[in-house]
Amino acid sequence: MRALMRPSALALACALGAPVAALAAPVSHVFLVQNSGWMEPFYTDPASQYKALVTEVVLAAVQPGDALVLAAFNQSLPGAPSPKALLAAKVDDKPQRAAVAAALAPLAAARKPGSSALADTDLGEAVSTSITSALGGKPGLIWLFTNNKNSPNNDQATAQRNREFYELIHHGGSIKKALAFPLHMPVHGRYSANGMMIYVFAIQDEGKRELDALLRSGRLQKVITEPPARLKPLDQDTVRLLPVKVENVPGVAFSTQPNGTLRADIDAAAAASGAAPSAGDPAAAASTAAHAAGGPPAARIQWRLENTIYPYTITSARLAARSVLAGAEKPIALGADSVQGLAPGKSLPLASSMQLPVANLPGKWSLEAVQAAGSAAVLPGAIEVQLSEQKLELSQAFRDRMAALFPGDPLPDIFTPPSQVQGSRAVLPLEVRMQFGLAPLLALLGGVAALLLGAAALAVAAARPRKVQVTVEGELRTLHVKAGNSQPLFDKAGNKVAVLNTTLFGSTLTDLREGAQVRLGR
Repeated sequence: MRALMRPSALALACALGAPVAALAAPVSHVFLVQNSGWMEPFYTDPASQYKALVTEVVLAAVQPGDALVLAAFNQSLPGAPSPKALLAAKVDDKPQRAAVAAALAPLAAARKPGSSALADTDLGEAVSTSITSALGGKPGLIWLFTNNKNSPNNDQATAQRNREFYELIHHGGSIKKALAFPLHMPVHGRYSANGMMIYVFAIQDEGKRELDALLRSGRLQKVITEPPARLKPLDQDTVRLLPVKVENVPGVAFSTQPNGTLRADIDAAAAASGAAPSAGDPAAAASTAAHAAGGPPAARIQWRLENTIYPYTITSARLAARSVLAGAEKPIALGADSVQGLAPGKSLPLASSMQLPVANLPGKWSLEAVQAAGSAAVLPGAIEVQLSEQKLELSQAFRDRMAALFPGDPLPDIFTPPSQVQGSRAVLPLEVRMQFGLAPLLALLGGVAALLLGAAALAVAAARPRKVQVTVEGELRTLHVKAGNSQPLFDKAGNKVAVLNTTLFGSTLTDLREGAQVRLGR
């Protein structure tokens, strides 16, 4: 890692709200480390792991090619800008730990300019300034390390200040995703604390994709083992569908792929013949009967509907589902039309009946079937479950955890989702595959081969001379003539008496001379 800007220059840029143009690439990570008065024990307690944790999170988050800004923040005052840069760098392949640790080493609890009083805290100011200044309005991730005490100007109305902070999170248009990691970290000094919070804010859609990729990689989970509490969005991916059991219909086999896609393999021959259902299987019998009557086959699927929106309980919501395939939407009949009291990480059983769009797949003797012989024609789509009139509330387990980490802090009440978040949907990729055998291709190849053989036979026959016998004035003559050719015939005096025309189908005499004694054969 190499420094690209002196900390004082970056601090001035942050204080003026100007983009950091000196970085060689757009900033992708901004790490904000709180050092206001309430953070005093995190710096003075010899057992504090605060700086070590910041270092490990930075190292887990960044990758070669990323740009980062590491800055301390409290509350900006004349002569004491906030945030104040500790390091501005573009990450390369060299070891990074020493540079980050060296930047954090001298950091201590800040004091107000010209005073012995410890500095106050403004979380909203730190995040807003980072969006407009360090990131310059471009995509990226903003990380915030804090003890959750938001008290600008030593304002004791922390609940109101926290509401203002969460208004920024929920209604800030550039913040596309926000997560919080509450961590146990007891420290003692002039003040005491039981825990701290790490926030990460994904700025713009590209920042959201970057955060999702980081979470999928598992790098961050090696440092922070606690699950992230989701702050935003609360209307996407609140539940997950997990197929448990599928009652296959004749000619259709279901399977779940490693990437979570539900696959339906339809055998073209079985689907066309309407194979008999197994004995004692009324669902399959009904599906076959419907298919025989001209309707598409249906499958009964047992699901687990899992709450994935930690730390919120879905107290109530209405359920509806549909399949989307080849531009066609089909409703999915569910065994229940509502969900109640679904805690985070928990799931409930859900039955469904789904029709398969066989009519949208190519026929057995179609050109598509010939092209897909020996493989499958694939129809991608999705199963969607829609939650409407959704009511969320913070789970009691999370409230208890926050109360233990931040005693007396009203912040858990501020986690209450905005009232306008009333719906969400879950999407499960679906792949319908029509399996085609080799029969269509073999039939086509057989026909082509027959045509080629016939053409070859005709060509050989046309090239081979045919033996024709002709009698001229009582004299039998044997001639060899190729098909398509004509040959004049002469009498003993040398006079032309006829013309012999030969084809693949026989010979004829034309242009006969009057009175000439000429005939085919003896």
